[in-house]
Amino acid sequence: MYGPILEGRGEFGEWRDAARAALAGDIPPERIDWRLRGDMAGLLDFAGDPLPPFKPGTAEISVPASFVALAQAVICHSDPGRFALLYRLLWRLRQDRALLQFKSDPDVAEARLLEKSVRRDCHKMTAFVRFKELPLPQGQGGRRRFIAWFEPDHFIVERTAPFFQRRFTDMDWLIATPHGSARWDGTALQTSRQPVEKPDLTDETDELWRTYYANIFNPARLKIKAMTAEMPKKYWKNLPEADLIPDLILGAEARVLEMAAKAASQPQPFHHRLQAAAAAREMPQPVPDGTLTSLAREASHCTRCPLHCNATQTVFGAGPENAKIMIVGEQPGDHEDLAGKPFVGPAGQLFDRTLAEVGIERNSLYVTNAVKHFKYESRGKRRIHQRPNAGEVEQCRWWLNQEIALVRPKLIVAMGATAHYALTGSKEKVTELRGRPLPIDEGRTLFITVHPSYLLRIPDAQRKDMEMMKFKNDMLYVSKFE
Repeated sequence: MYGPILEGRGEFGEWRDAARAALAGDIPPERIDWRLRGDMAGLLDFAGDPLPPFKPGTAEISVPASFVALAQAVICHSDPGRFALLYRLLWRLRQDRALLQFKSDPDVAEARLLEKSVRRDCHKMTAFVRFKELPLPQGQGGRRRFIAWFEPDHFIVERTAPFFQRRFTDMDWLIATPHGSARWDGTALQTSRQPVEKPDLTDETDELWRTYYANIFNPARLKIKAMTAEMPKKYWKNLPEADLIPDLILGAEARVLEMAAKAASQPQPFHHRLQAAAAAREMPQPVPDGTLTSLAREASHCTRCPLHCNATQTVFGAGPENAKIMIVGEQPGDHEDLAGKPFVGPAGQLFDRTLAEVGIERNSLYVTNAVKHFKYESRGKRRIHQRPNAGEVEQCRWWLNQEIALVRPKLIVAMGATAHYALTGSKEKVTELRGRPLPIDEGRTLFITVHPSYLLRIPDAQRKDMEMMKFKNDMLYVSKFE
């Protein structure tokens, strides 16, 4: 049995060197009993052999970069079993380099939990460190000096210190913890893994901070579970405002009632100016019923389906009320949702260029969509288009039918499967119906083609050119109805 003894205070290098020697000696995980130097009780009856020395030039295992990042975080955890866990993962990575991708693997799952705990501890340290200013030595000037005390769960001081160096680079400071310390003097960032005793940090600014906290505390928005989740009670003892929290919570209901009783009953001093400005504005002219304008205004408040909850606005149709040709697309995209107009994004620009090539004036067409709200999925800062489902199309069909009834076009062009379904209720493939004029109600003609966005997604240049030519030919047929 081998028994490496480590300091275990967050230094990745000491475990890496021991693991490298064990791996070079082909020692399996079950033959290593990792011990901490500070665990004197455990060392008294421990007689494990030292690991064989690592010989430079020995072939080393190549590990994924993700394992190194994971190990550097896990080493900072305070769990004594972390060294054995990491060595098991390292041993298994020799056979399976994709091991870390299997989140259900017990060792991988445990390591990820330790990593998450370390990340959370780092986040809490950046949130709850409270600096106190120290007086400058008598008769001396120079940079202001600050000190802070924090009690992390893990050995994260060295890992988190660069954040404070970047954030508070214009002052000298010391952060002391039971797991080590960090110091910045304006030139060099120094860290130590030696434990530090808690200094006396009480000063007159504590009362100012408590006064500030008591005044910004909003009892009407009190959510105890959320507050204790973001500010766990174990941190309260080192926060000057924490001794106010129990009384503030107990008195929250009474304070809400008091705030309601003191609600303003008289207008603010500037109220008359707001009223005068409102009276000076021109009142909007009433819109006669039975027009596209009145229909669009009504649609702006549509709540027929859940899509209105996330969309910026209703994107109604645009064009002359007596247009001979109506174009029906699928739904507004990201650009249309922001602009409030149909077909203004990349697909709309391609559509406009094709119209110009075949001699059709865009402003002679009535352009609309089967669905009036943008359906999307958020991915970071991007909004990714999602196809509307049948229920959403059917809910929006009422608006489309009203548009058709008011415009009374001779030709309706359905661009894509969604538009075709909204107009006919049929789910036949566009490829089987494309390019064929179909008679529909009241002597109108339905013509089916692809949506311009389809053309933008074709990766092959030759096939894209061919599809563009077919779309241009479709638009040439449409031009005959002008």
